[in-house]
Amino acid sequence: EKLDSLLKDKAALTKVLTYHVLNRKILSAELKTEKLKTVEGSSISIKLDDGKVKVDKAQVTKPDMMADNGVIHAINKVLISK
Repeated sequence: EKLDSLLKDKAALTKVLTYHVLNRKILSAELKTEKLKTVEGSSISIKLDDGKVKVDKAQVTKPDMMADNGVIHAINKVLISK
C-alpha cells in the first residue's frame, strides 16, 4: 500500500530516489565514517564498522558495481530522508 501511494506521487518518489544518489563517484575503498550530502539535499551517515559499511540504517551488501555514469553500492534497505 505504501509503495503504491509512493509510485503515484512523483515528487515523493523523486525525493526517495535522489536520497540514494551522491553527486560524485565514491568507491568503497574511499569510504570513511562521515556524512555525505545527497542529490536530494539531505545528508546520509556513512559508518565503517568491523569491515562493514552502513549507510544510515542500511548495510552495503554489494559494493563497487560499476555503471556507465558512476558506481552502485547495493544496500539492504530503502533509505528515507529525515
